[in-house]
Amino acid sequence: MRRMARTQAPGRRAVRPVDRFDERRDQLAESALLTLGTLGYARSSLREIANNSPFSHGVVHYYFEDKLELVIYSVRYYKARCVTRYDSVVAESVTADELLERFAGKLAQTIREEAPMHRLWYDLRTQSMFEPQLREAVSLIDRTLEEMIWRVVSRYGELAGRPVAMPAAVAYGMLDGLFQQALLAYGDGGDERLSGLAAAVGDVLPLLLAGRAEAQPPR
Repeated sequence: MRRMARTQAPGRRAVRPVDRFDERRDQLAESALLTLGTLGYARSSLREIANNSPFSHGVVHYYFEDKLELVIYSVRYYKARCVTRYDSVVAESVTADELLERFAGKLAQTIREEAPMHRLWYDLRTQSMFEPQLREAVSLIDRTLEEMIWRVVSRYGELAGRPVAMPAAVAYGMLDGLFQQALLAYGDGGDERLSGLAAAVGDVLPLLLAGRAEAQPPR
């Protein structure tokens, strides 16, 4: 007698093993980021990451061969969520001044809310100069961040009616430098140290454009 195929209950989608595997890796990445952001790359062993998570060392090691694989996966996972962070600023701003103000505010907000993750990113970028295995992932993430900043800068130029005069890499380097300085200052003095970030961004963004900015009335 032929067996009848089982039908799936309406409204439910079967979860493939690969989906479960990726879902668990994402969960481990979320957990690992908390430890990595607190201790930094060098002080976070695979066992230390497991000890500060709901998962055993065996489970972590099952999904990731070593710390390096887990770190690369975790940072890629986090940065994938960040690269659209300023898209709403680009899409919704209707004047150059509005975009500048909202962009600077968003930069300060992400430092307040996610400083450990940003510290981890700069830590890994430095480590990649000494660990070739990190270099490819860091370079890829750096390019996506550069593209993210370029979307902001190019839209600012459109709204200001002035073309961007700097290559994307230069614009990214200048704004990334300001962000890193603000992150370091925030770690030393808290929120009040972020007050200068908006002013610095306001000084730098117009310098990235060709021609002269129109004279602004005193503030």
